Amino acid sequence: MLGAVDRETVDVYEADIEVYLRRPLAVAAGTAAFAAAVPDGLLRLDLGCGPGHMTGALGTPVLAADAAWSMLSRVEATPLRVQADLEALPIRAGAIHGTWASKCLQHVPADHLPRVLADLHRSTALGGRLELVVPEGEGTWRSGRDNDLPGRNFWNWPRARLLDVIAGAGFTEAHLEATDRTDRMELHVTATRGRTLPDTVGPGMRLLVCGLNPSLLSADVGVGFARPGNRFWPAAIAAGLASRARDPRHALEHHGTGMTNLVQRASVSAVELTGEEYADGLGRVERLCRWLQPAAVCFVGLAGWRAAVDRRAVAGVQAEPLGGVPVYVMPNTSGLNAHTLPADHAEHLRAAAALADRR
Repeated sequence: MLGAVDRETVDVYEADIEVYLRRPLAVAAGTAAFAAAVPDGLLRLDLGCGPGHMTGALGTPVLAADAAWSMLSRVEATPLRVQADLEALPIRAGAIHGTWASKCLQHVPADHLPRVLADLHRSTALGGRLELVVPEGEGTWRSGRDNDLPGRNFWNWPRARLLDVIAGAGFTEAHLEATDRTDRMELHVTATRGRTLPDTVGPGMRLLVCGLNPSLLSADVGVGFARPGNRFWPAAIAAGLASRARDPRHALEHHGTGMTNLVQRASVSAVELTGEEYADGLGRVERLCRWLQPAAVCFVGLAGWRAAVDRRAVAGVQAEPLGGVPVYVMPNTSGLNAHTLPADHAEHLRAAAALADRR
């Protein structure tokens, strides 16, 4: 059950629990504010709880979760404990009303963090609070022999990318504070679980599919193109980009098909979106492409691309890449788009996949 957290790091914590316990373990100042923000009686999550030195300060009830059993077995502040892969939490949808993730996500490879946060989004009730702490910087590093716990792997985060990933995971109202810890800068982010649809993205994507923005139904069920009559999923299966309808995680893991939206905010209709949202959304998708480098990106819906980039654009391969990634634009797959036949949607997706394969 250990997929997202670096395996070598988990092994260090499993083997060296007694060394870890000899460290001075202080309760972070932010725990009191977190405990007050989550209403009494609603479940909160201590993610990467370690031996539980902060668990008791987070309010009740609290679920302690960690990838290392040696750590989790020392938690005394709560009877609710689970050893879990952070990328596939065994928690039902909407059960958590707040997540405290202090320094555990620094052990998750950076390009896996979007999926970890997407799973947290699924597990968190609307309006639930997220607090996380990661080190600031670029790249990754490994603790050496001069450290009391050598052999652990850490991933640093640039501020702008961290905020992009949090927004892409469907968390809103993000607030970032940086703290100087002498040997490093720590980034503490507080955000809220919105009525949004998180990205399903990761390393090695064959094709990144970008919708315009999620419907309220898509946001509520956690699946893009979820409205009855939308023809995306049958077309994606026909094009070989998916083999299970309405299962974005399976499409990513088995077909290399990632999914995002130009605008993350869910709405009844796209006419509610503003020019500023289009511009901001395009910037985020461009940075996502530049970071994860899918082989190609396919925008589903001419209206979004025309509003954000080229008002005279036509379906097909576009002249300019986005974030260094080739772009294909296709008609909207909504059932309201009577001008495009289902077979045509599949053909467009085949063409987008062919563009990716040529790269």
